[in-house]
Amino acid sequence: MSALTFSELPVINFASLSDRSPDRQQSLEKLSQAAREVGFFYLTHHGIDSALSASVQRVARAFFALPQPDKLSVAMANSPHFRGYNQAGVEITRSQPDYREQFDIGAEREALPITPDSPTWQRMQGPNQWPEALPELQKVVTHWQQQMTAVALELLRAFAEALHLPRNAFDNLYGDYPNEHIKLIRYPGRGDGESRQGVGAHKDSGFLTMLLQDDQPGLQVEVSPDRWIDAAPRPGAFVVNIGELLELATNGYLRATVHRVVSPAQRSERLSIAFFLGAQLDAVVPIYQLPPSLAGLAQGPESDPLNPLLREVGWNYLKGRLRSHPEVAQRFYPEHTSH
Repeated sequence: MSALTFSELPVINFASLSDRSPDRQQSLEKLSQAAREVGFFYLTHHGIDSALSASVQRVARAFFALPQPDKLSVAMANSPHFRGYNQAGVEITRSQPDYREQFDIGAEREALPITPDSPTWQRMQGPNQWPEALPELQKVVTHWQQQMTAVALELLRAFAEALHLPRNAFDNLYGDYPNEHIKLIRYPGRGDGESRQGVGAHKDSGFLTMLLQDDQPGLQVEVSPDRWIDAAPRPGAFVVNIGELLELATNGYLRATVHRVVSPAQRSERLSIAFFLGAQLDAVVPIYQLPPSLAGLAQGPESDPLNPLLREVGWNYLKGRLRSHPEVAQRFYPEHTSH
């Protein structure tokens, strides 16, 4: 099945990828095909407790319901590490504002010491901001992050096997200090005549993204040029998509697919929580040698001339953040902004 014939996302049963599954080889082939043809799929039977996912959604809603001064006390504009809260319309995609409130969280680490010789991307590592008005948020989100990391790493290793690579082929890129990332996102309803850009068309920059949706539609996937399909919410399933790192690593055999979110209608809202499995900032993405049967299907990574893909992980991440968050760029990275 090619992308041209997809009308809905394929479904991958995570349990069937385990060593004990009799359907394992067939499931690995299905995983490879889904990632190559459309770059998106639903992941079911993933083992993440539904009560934990519900708790994450509950605390995310509680955060967005806080008084605006409490949310602005952890504004991303205060963080050189691109962590914290943004009001709707602050983040930019393809030069247009995204109408979504969001709170960005990364791996909880100390900031790296910066010297005149340090690469600029080292500034992205550092502590999160947490709102004092909602202490439960850190505990619940951190627990969910740990559970999601375990599933995402297992999925990444399944990808390696599906590509006939050693199971741990991507482990060195992930490294000991990966640039993992969570976004809590609220899309407010938009009225007639208002922009419906919840988030503009884009690709994700890491290995894998796993998305927990509520019951409100809005996510759309560009399966072929100008042909979009809905990634409708599916109870109990995550939407998973391939990031640019895997597209680069496989010379375009795996596909990082353009996607967007259309804002909900007025008097409604949409909540989603995205987990991004990242790589170590100092890594450089090689091209992995796939077997000839697969390598022959690789068409090279698609690189937008206005937003080129970079194999240096830190620079690729930083490039995206600087474009998306001009406030942070101007305050903490003035040498990378044009005046």
